[in-house]
Amino acid sequence: MRYSLLALALLLAAGIGFGFYKYNQLKPTNHFSHLKPIGKTTSKYKQKSGTFNVLLIGSDARKGDTLSHTDSMVLIHADLTNHTYNMLSIPRDTRVQMQGYGYTKLTSVQYISQVNHGVKQGIVDAVTSISNLTGVPINYYAETNYWGLQYMVDAIGGINMTLPFKVTLTHPWYPEDKGKTFTAGTHFLSGKMVTEITHERYSVPGTDYGRQQLQQAALIGIARKVMSPSNVTKLPALSGSVSKFLVASNMTTDDMVSIGLGVKGDFHPEQQIKYRQVKGTSVTMYDDVLQANNSQVVLDPGQLKNVIKNYFTN
Repeated sequence: MRYSLLALALLLAAGIGFGFYKYNQLKPTNHFSHLKPIGKTTSKYKQKSGTFNVLLIGSDARKGDTLSHTDSMVLIHADLTNHTYNMLSIPRDTRVQMQGYGYTKLTSVQYISQVNHGVKQGIVDAVTSISNLTGVPINYYAETNYWGLQYMVDAIGGINMTLPFKVTLTHPWYPEDKGKTFTAGTHFLSGKMVTEITHERYSVPGTDYGRQQLQQAALIGIARKVMSPSNVTKLPALSGSVSKFLVASNMTTDDMVSIGLGVKGDFHPEQQIKYRQVKGTSVTMYDDVLQANNSQVVLDPGQLKNVIKNYFTN
């Protein structure tokens, strides 16, 4: 009995010691340090501990599709020490340089690279294009599509989404939703309607820039609902089914746990999540990939530089 109790005590001590070690290891200031950027970036910014940059990718892939175009991209600079989260949406038609090809629309980079080099390389090349455009080293990516976003919202029981302006669905995924109108203000929405609204751009102010504001409203609604007391107990199940709403991601379970430790007890999305925009000009230019002229968005270089310097670096 004494030997058994001694063995049990040693096991408990070892377990507690490992628990403290693991907890210390997962503290954001320790876990998110000396991070490496994805791809061959030209960025020269050094990141401080407790911060990371992640690119959220929304693709137009439907069920059964293996290849996709980039429909939306949101760059997030997360500072888990100061509890600030700056977001910048990049228009899908932004003119970017694709390594080995030349200049083209952002939406084409992922698709062309997937066709020629495989699905994973397509994501890496899209991330690299954004990194070199903005000068920000990107450490993580998370790609979802229509079905993934719908599943995510439904898995947490729907969200309250505050619309900054009236939205009329002109090109919905489902024909029966065409013409539906939502007034400015807060609406409780299912996954299906969240995906329909965040896809809309033709009826909203500024088209792509208006859609960026809708995407921000959806992200805030999701963040608020996920961290609500009623959903905290569902987080392990949600993390276990992450493959259902993420097409691809290089984030590990430890990364997600560390983020959870960082936001625990001090997460106020309306105050802490800040949305930034960089205006661009729509011009007709030569597309090196498609080898033809088409309409592309050229972001204001001065405004982009200032936004990056003020909100996406240390």
